[in-house]
Amino acid sequence: MQLPEPQAEHNWLQKLVGEWTYEGECSMGPDQPPSKTTGTEVVRSLGGLWVIGELNGEMPGGGLSTSIITLGFDPIKQKFVGTFVASVMTHLWPYEGMLDAAGKVLSLDSEGPDFSGGPAMAKYKDVIEMIDDDHRTLSSYRQDANGQWNKFMTMHYRRK
Repeated sequence: MQLPEPQAEHNWLQKLVGEWTYEGECSMGPDQPPSKTTGTEVVRSLGGLWVIGELNGEMPGGGLSTSIITLGFDPIKQKFVGTFVASVMTHLWPYEGMLDAAGKVLSLDSEGPDFSGGPAMAKYKDVIEMIDDDHRTLSSYRQDANGQWNKFMTMHYRRK
């Protein structure tokens, strides 16, 4: 069996590999002030085809959380794919997304609980932007009932 060769998209993911610190700001609701969060993330490569990141840090509003993200590229779908799980949630967040033409911004679509207390689901988007080799951002958006995307979190990662 011939092993798959990493493609340009797999190589792009390797930019995420390393040890990072982060500072973030989350909106917990329209009538509440933003919450700050800090922590660390270690991202490693899995065979040059996948990256796996483990984040440890403070939850907005207090408490500690661990989360794991997996990202790869599926040449058949021609899309980036992955998952996100966190120690403070029971939902597995599946990702599918695309890289912009400039090769700087990876947009990942997902679906998850709308967090209004009911069983309804909502559409989400996580956007990873490579500012430079040692600085990246992650912005998270939720789509409202009118189809508008509302940013609720921004995190700045800096390479250690």
